[in-house]
Amino acid sequence: MVDRPRMTLTATVLGAPDARALAAFYRRLLGWTVRDDEPDWVALRAPDDSTGLSFQTEPDYARPTWPSAAGEQQMMMHLDIEVDDLDAAGAHAAAAGAVLADHQPQDHVRIYLDPAGHPFCLFRRES
Repeated sequence: MVDRPRMTLTATVLGAPDARALAAFYRRLLGWTVRDDEPDWVALRAPDDSTGLSFQTEPDYARPTWPSAAGEQQMMMHLDIEVDDLDAAGAHAAAAGAVLADHQPQDHVRIYLDPAGHPFCLFRRES
């Protein structure tokens, strides 16, 4: 067996036309604090110091299409955020600047688009 070097996932990075603007949205949404703030890079810290979120300015950023469509910019990833109350969490997300996506494939999930167009899912576990 080969020894695996120690590796720790510290963040998921979202590209955006403006890293600071998108980080500000996720600060409002999640209530997390800023760990690093540079002109084209912002990192948010989770309250429990677990894996955070980072944002990088991409000058040639192309907004993804949701749901996906042939010939359009594809979503590369999305965030899943567990909530207790879909309606309350959805209202909070909208107040923070998110937009409810037109396509909603499941009853216990609400797909929103952040200001840069990244889809994220608010969901409640089914009992």
